[in-house]
Amino acid sequence: MTTQMKLPVDQQAVQAFSQKNEEPSWLSSLRLDALAKAEELSLPRPDKTKIDKWNFTQFAQHTVVSEVFASLTELPDSIKALVDIEKQQNIYIQRNNTPAFLSVSDELKAQGVIFTDIITAAKEHPELVEQYFMKDAVKVDEHKLTALHAALMNGGVFLYVPKNVEVAEPIQAVYVHDQKDASLFNHVLVVVDDNSSVTYVENYISTEEQSDAVVNIAAEVIVKQNARVLYGAVDNLAAGVTTYVNRRGIIGRDSRIDWALGLMNDGDTISENVTHLVGDNSFGDTKSVVVGRGTQKQNFTTKVIHWGKNSEGYILKHGVMKDSASSIFNGIGKIEHGATKSNAEQESRVLMLSEKARGDANPILLIDEDDVTAGHAASVGRVDPLQLYYLMSRGISQHEAERLVIHGFLAPVVTQLPIEGVKRQLSEVIERKVN
Repeated sequence: MTTQMKLPVDQQAVQAFSQKNEEPSWLSSLRLDALAKAEELSLPRPDKTKIDKWNFTQFAQHTVVSEVFASLTELPDSIKALVDIEKQQNIYIQRNNTPAFLSVSDELKAQGVIFTDIITAAKEHPELVEQYFMKDAVKVDEHKLTALHAALMNGGVFLYVPKNVEVAEPIQAVYVHDQKDASLFNHVLVVVDDNSSVTYVENYISTEEQSDAVVNIAAEVIVKQNARVLYGAVDNLAAGVTTYVNRRGIIGRDSRIDWALGLMNDGDTISENVTHLVGDNSFGDTKSVVVGRGTQKQNFTTKVIHWGKNSEGYILKHGVMKDSASSIFNGIGKIEHGATKSNAEQESRVLMLSEKARGDANPILLIDEDDVTAGHAASVGRVDPLQLYYLMSRGISQHEAERLVIHGFLAPVVTQLPIEGVKRQLSEVIERKVN
């Protein structure tokens, strides 16, 4: 059964947007085909969360043109705090739907690294982008939201690291949402070729406390043989924003991806994070933390699929719920037939700070092979009274003791983030939300 939703854009508007940006014909055709599919396909069905009444399609404007920044010193203080202005050479800043600032070091350019906004990349590197864009990781016709994303993509980045290049310093993207009605259909495409490595960190930040925007994010991370990627993200969008975010990775032989995700939106959110361990000896480690407050509803699905032999997949999810917030935490470890000697492990733990708050932790193991190792752990409960007693016996107040326990509970992701400004942002968001 399809869910009929009248879209605020038509084929003429999509085609005009594509022509204005001088996109290659393959992308224009993909957009129009995706728009037709979006009219017919059903919404996704996240487990235990009804989203048929959520607003994923109605927004005032498809593209908002905002002023650019001539330098990092022009950034608002709230954004400047995320960036090491003195040291960060490789950074992209998007303001609503406008590429507002880009800096790439001469060293990376000389090594063949490409880092630019996704629409420019499609125009200047069409063969490379077309090879990976919504081909294997995220597909256009999965459901209504992926098709809508493909049709209306209006931002994001492309990062390509060629063979035998190790990028030492983190590459950062900051997506600033400072206009209440600006919709974000961001696509992130990261391709890391054989024997290479990179750290990519992105921030979504709203400068408004309340918004009615629609945000639809897709990220595709392609990690070739013997390559490594650390993908860090802090999502901090305003209350009232309806968010769908889909981050996926395809990991080759002897390769590794580490996800460090701080999921701190204040609006209703559906989040998917899927890692395909395709190659033998591939490795995936996903750490995510969540804080829910107010009346928001959220659903977080983390899935690691083992295809290659001797592959290892780890899931760690820690959530804190307060007020009347409710969240579903689905952790899925899937070992396919033939993925012998693989290891799938997961842990989901939720702290409840209020009587009306709700958090459901659902660990799932799907095993189609005999010679494997798999395990899971899950818990939902209050702050440990023994921990509080120990801290309070040292003269710490109950409020401060709870604060310390919560920060320690969420530390596994905070400590993983490689940029100090991003660490501070996540710590400050946690502090603000739990207090």
